[in-house]
Amino acid sequence: MSQDSTTVPEAARKLSGRRRREIVAVLLFSGGPIFESSIPLSVFGIDRQDAGVPRYRLLVCAGEEAPLRTTGGLELTAPYGLEALSRAGTVVVPAWRSITSPPPAAALEALRRAHEEGARIVGLCTGAFVLAAARLLDGRPATTHWMYAPTLAKRYPSVHVDPRELFVDDGDVLTSAGTAAGIDLCLHIVRADHGTEAAGALARRLVVPPRRAGGQERYLDRSLPEEIGADPLAEVVAWALEHLHEQFDVETLAARAYMSRRTFDRRFRSLTGSAPLQWLITQRVLQAQRLLETSDYSVDEVAGRCGFRSPVALRGHFRRQLGSSPAAYRAAYRARRPQGAGERADRADRLERMERAERPLVVEQRSAEHSAPPGALRRAPSGSHGGMGAEPGKPEYDSYSTRLPEHGGRGAGRPAVPGQRDRPVG
Repeated sequence: MSQDSTTVPEAARKLSGRRRREIVAVLLFSGGPIFESSIPLSVFGIDRQDAGVPRYRLLVCAGEEAPLRTTGGLELTAPYGLEALSRAGTVVVPAWRSITSPPPAAALEALRRAHEEGARIVGLCTGAFVLAAARLLDGRPATTHWMYAPTLAKRYPSVHVDPRELFVDDGDVLTSAGTAAGIDLCLHIVRADHGTEAAGALARRLVVPPRRAGGQERYLDRSLPEEIGADPLAEVVAWALEHLHEQFDVETLAARAYMSRRTFDRRFRSLTGSAPLQWLITQRVLQAQRLLETSDYSVDEVAGRCGFRSPVALRGHFRRQLGSSPAAYRAAYRARRPQGAGERADRADRLERMERAERPLVVEQRSAEHSAPPGALRRAPSGSHGGMGAEPGKPEYDSYSTRLPEHGGRGAGRPAVPGQRDRPVG
């Protein structure tokens, strides 16, 4: 199902007799961020029937023993415990306090039981880590905040993590990206339950768009996954980020790591959850975004300064990741952000520094049988595709298909979800 779908078939899920569809349980833990925690409370806990929004009954449940302390040291007291989850048709986990610590076993068992009895389970932002720990995301598509997506993919390799989506609806298990994307998912749930008009009325009351186009890709930055810092590959990744303006390929990175291409691919995936080629393409597109925003370079010049061998390659990858052409993106950005004199001066200073730093560099694609020493430079073959050193005869970029089911259940009606090794992470 895509983000634009308005209904989720209910026939695929059957609630047990003691659960009620209109009851929403929100599971809170100590240390959770206050904003994410407040989203489902605001959406499902306030009576807005006067505005045409059907009413839900909200149960705020403690996922562990009180007191629950949240952002800024605030202390919360939940009126219900885990036992109240047995009445809910929807259970929301708004966030989890730490992506490195395991959730309480009792809470995980309560979530599994709710799911077995037909409840819809929702994880907002890092709440996806709780759902994954409960094994509710095994073999399923899911998302979380882009910054934590590589960690989720590494820790739970059976989960098909998609860091580009604002939210993923897999029928009876739903996940969202960070913070504000929780609002998008909650509005989607209202839309699925009660239709477009009800979701639109709620969006007006919340003063938010009823639907946001696009996904998380526009928010991605060059931050490294937090777990890669102490790994030997960190130096190679850092080098790649500093030299995006040069033309090099994954073979070059493997050589710098003193590894075969096959070993490098495997190690890179295990650390980041991403295929090295897709990661490199994503970083180049992000660099192009920055230059389009901060410089007056032509699209051709931007392509060269981001390591693409042609503007055609830049345009293709840019459109796949951001949904528009580079020229259209620049025009839209400048329409939203008129530049003052101070910004122009800062931009000119940045351009001068880039001019001094950048020197064209071409590195030839090398086969595994004829690897050159790290840093060896040769002329690129004329048959290279898209500036990324793809192997002849192989597509440089596997299109990133949406992994949202067309029907509410896990089975029929949705495209097959590729395995973790086939799935790029941004």
